[in-house]
Amino acid sequence: MTLWTCEACGRRFGRTGQSHECAPALSLEEYFATGPARERPIFDAVNAVVAPLGAVHVEPVSVGIFFKRSRTFAQLRPMTRWVALSFVLARKLESPRLARKVMGEGRRWYHAVNLTGPEDVDEQVRAWLTEAYLADAP
Repeated sequence: MTLWTCEACGRRFGRTGQSHECAPALSLEEYFATGPARERPIFDAVNAVVAPLGAVHVEPVSVGIFFKRSRTFAQLRPMTRWVALSFVLARKLESPRLARKVMGEGRRWYHAVNLTGPEDVDEQVRAWLTEAYLADAP
């Protein structure tokens, strides 16, 4: 995985000089120390899907956790009653599981599902995460 590292904050990005909020990433321990208890099991379930696929950079920041290959292909963001899992595919999905309107940009389609527990990371979500990882080939 070839990523550019910002000298100011130490975070990694897919493009040299990529625009970002320049704030340092947290460790997983720092991130989970302040959030709701339901976040860690959901992260563990998602990470168990993507980690065996190959090189994945996990980047916890104050707003959530980013999963990166050549760029961010999935992210977890805590909400009041669930954790939003967003992921990018090269196609637009049609599914009642999708939590928000699917947004497109070029050949990238942004999708989101709401996870209330690790059991929500089922076969369908695992397939979407795998597809998102593979679609982000360097």
